[in-house]
Amino acid sequence: MVFSSRPLNSTSLQSRLKRYPALFGVPFLVIIVGASFGLQTFTQTRYDLQDQKVQQVSHEQALGLDRKKKKFDIREEYYKLSAAGDQDWEPKRIARPKGSPEPDWGVLPTEPPAKA
Repeated sequence: MVFSSRPLNSTSLQSRLKRYPALFGVPFLVIIVGASFGLQTFTQTRYDLQDQKVQQVSHEQALGLDRKKKKFDIREEYYKLSAAGDQDWEPKRIARPKGSPEPDWGVLPTEPPAKA
């Protein structure tokens, strides 16, 4: 018994693809190339965001900042100094330059400072 090379249920699409394989190949390649250009904007955005993160970290490193470093709080420093009251030290007032008025803390001066 000999088998025939033609299938029993052959459709017109299968026969066209056998005759003209470009009917399948060309649209497939157009879709692949078009998708590559279409996804280019998304991949560029991804790399731009990654570049911004790297620049931000290198900028912080250039300034010598550490993320784990504790933030400075003036109130905390005040409490540390007030708790260290048993140490032997006295605050000394530094002489002001001549002609500068005594500050009234919290109130802006009404007159401009006198020039020497």
